[in-house]
Amino acid sequence: MSPELIAVLAVIAVAMFFDYTNGFHDAANAIATSISTRALTPRVALAMAAVGNFIGAHLGGNVAKTVGDGLVELPTGLASLGVVFAGVLGAICWNLLTWYFGIPSSSSHALFGGLVGATLCATLFGVGGTVLWDGILIKVVVPMVASPLVGFGLGALMMLAVMWVFRRGNPAKLNRGFRWAQTASAMAMSIGHGMQDAAKTMGIVVLALFAGGYQDSKTHIPEWVFWTSATVLALGTYAGGWRIIRTLGRKIIDLGPPEGFAAETVASIVLFTTSRLGLPISTTHTITSAIMGVGATKKLSAVRWGVAGNIVTAWILTFPAAAAIAAICYFVVRPLF
Repeated sequence: MSPELIAVLAVIAVAMFFDYTNGFHDAANAIATSISTRALTPRVALAMAAVGNFIGAHLGGNVAKTVGDGLVELPTGLASLGVVFAGVLGAICWNLLTWYFGIPSSSSHALFGGLVGATLCATLFGVGGTVLWDGILIKVVVPMVASPLVGFGLGALMMLAVMWVFRRGNPAKLNRGFRWAQTASAMAMSIGHGMQDAAKTMGIVVLALFAGGYQDSKTHIPEWVFWTSATVLALGTYAGGWRIIRTLGRKIIDLGPPEGFAAETVASIVLFTTSRLGLPISTTHTITSAIMGVGATKKLSAVRWGVAGNIVTAWILTFPAAAAIAAICYFVVRPLF
């Protein structure tokens, strides 16, 4: 077995571990609102989210191509595989740290930050590699800023529309109806999460195959990559991320079924749209900001802004923190590659 093949297999293995942590870290994105409103039991919600992620992974090819060929430029060879390995390892470390403290940070931006940090560190050692800053700006930074604003605004508008349409309805009947509606909105959210987050792992695998010289294209996704990434993400999702589920479902605002439906519907629309455009956005940012927008329609004090502030701080820190961790990881693993 050649050193290049061993390195490619190592990168794929660490990418799948990232995929698994992404599943249990971001399971809250799809199901926290449904659990907190008691629309679904926890295990049913997790199972449904796993199925939705599996389906969505097969629809996220455009996002995978952006990750594989749009953020960093690496030459082929063993040393480049070390860069990818360290970048993914940095993202995993940040995922585990924020999961431990129950902070819904972005696995996506942790991955992007990790790749950038490892690539920059590699240039100091003369390995080669270029960060495509135009791609980072257009495909990461702009969506990173825009998606929470869009989520917040659309969440507020959706909730106002729900309140107006059902203003004369019986509250008890409406709650029962919206609990059923949340089954559909949570499934849509799960599919959108799969379209975004499984696709990012697929992009890393494709990048590893290209850097290792096992395929000529940086955008072609073999069928086995779809199935493997989808399955691992689904397994991670079913494992659950209860710490973050509690934060999203209970600590930002007190959600009822109408609020949960509005937040999930808005987030899934944003995820579907950006996935088709090939824009890798954060599912965490999108659903969290939608929940805040929904809560703000009651009254501003309904949102626990202290908790929200901690989440936003984690959003800001994710990219540079993951980059720094990945740079350290590259320094450590470089002798192996």
